[in-house]
Amino acid sequence: MNEDAFFLAIRDDFPTLHQMINDEPLVYLDNAATTQKPKAVINALVDFYTNDNSNIHRGIHTLSERATHAYELARHQVQQLIHAHSIDEVVFTKGTTEGINWLASNDGPLHIEPGDEIIVSILEHHANFLPWQRLAKKSGAILRVVDVDKNGHLDLDAYEQLLSPQTKIVAMTMMSNVTGQCPDMKQIITLAHQYGALVIGDAAQAIAHFPIDVEALDIDFMVFSGHKLYAPLGIGILYGKRDLLDQFAPFEVGGGIVSEVRLNQTKFLALPWRLEAGTPDIAAAIGLGTAISYLQHLDLTRIMQYEQRLTHYLRQELAKIPVISVIGTTGTSIVSFNFNNIHPHDAATAFDQLGIAVRAGNHCAQPLMTALNLNGTLRVSLAFYNSVADIDRLIIGIKEVEAYFNGTH
Repeated sequence: MNEDAFFLAIRDDFPTLHQMINDEPLVYLDNAATTQKPKAVINALVDFYTNDNSNIHRGIHTLSERATHAYELARHQVQQLIHAHSIDEVVFTKGTTEGINWLASNDGPLHIEPGDEIIVSILEHHANFLPWQRLAKKSGAILRVVDVDKNGHLDLDAYEQLLSPQTKIVAMTMMSNVTGQCPDMKQIITLAHQYGALVIGDAAQAIAHFPIDVEALDIDFMVFSGHKLYAPLGIGILYGKRDLLDQFAPFEVGGGIVSEVRLNQTKFLALPWRLEAGTPDIAAAIGLGTAISYLQHLDLTRIMQYEQRLTHYLRQELAKIPVISVIGTTGTSIVSFNFNNIHPHDAATAFDQLGIAVRAGNHCAQPLMTALNLNGTLRVSLAFYNSVADIDRLIIGIKEVEAYFNGTH
């Protein structure tokens, strides 16, 4: 079986893809917003609520023990996925946004004083820009922003020039949610560490598209959301080096994080449990573990190679259409573009009438849009369940939308 046939067959695992939208077969090209869920993940949620629904770490009865085992197995699966040293370095969150806000709102190893510097890039999603902007204003620190070149690539020379002994935090996207561009994280981290700065990687987009080894990268912290990894909504991961996480006080306090409570003193559990107060979304965590198993069975490297080929084909076909301007010259799985004379929102509405789901707007990346002198873009984001046929449908749709708005229909 060739690669196209292999991945085409996988579409049967995703029920949402098999429906009609406005009397047209759905072509789902908004995977950077959220991915569809395979039946294995859906079944895992149903199975938990049907058979094992119970709280974790709080009971010795069978249901609680089964729920706890499945929840902690998911943590172990995350550890294996990102090649963390131990499960102590894997903290469950509600998603990328919460993970970054936790880091930016707590002292510990990320303590910031007046005059210190925080570096982000112009590529950042607002979730990895606003928390650091707020921290800088609150603490009297200086927020430095790395620009992009004319092709939308992160300017690594400019980044190196911004680094100084005052640099304490570098927070970078590992894959732009607008252009799909993937900065050289290894170089970014190596340079930052030369100045003693800590690096936070936003892997919200990257995690589903290529293998990540946090130990090989030597990254200090990394965050991502499950729902962009074919897992349920409402679950995410904060990875941190153990010695760094151990310096944090609990992000929240309450049940599930203590070993002993006295009137004037509390003893907290070890990592990672002391950073996870309250009852978590157990089912979503189990769903995340199931999604990881599903992806590992398919092989992330194989997925990456297939998606790169699809992305190349998409860019090649868009380049043939004179009225289309593509934003950026390279990228993985994400391509943003504009019609020369049609507003992105109008075009996206027209695409929906054709059964084609794309994103339109600023993609929660207004600083980048300003830097590129854009009011917004159309964004196509691919997953391994997409196909050449989906791209062909999009290209036909582009021509139909152009004809409609320019009165040639």
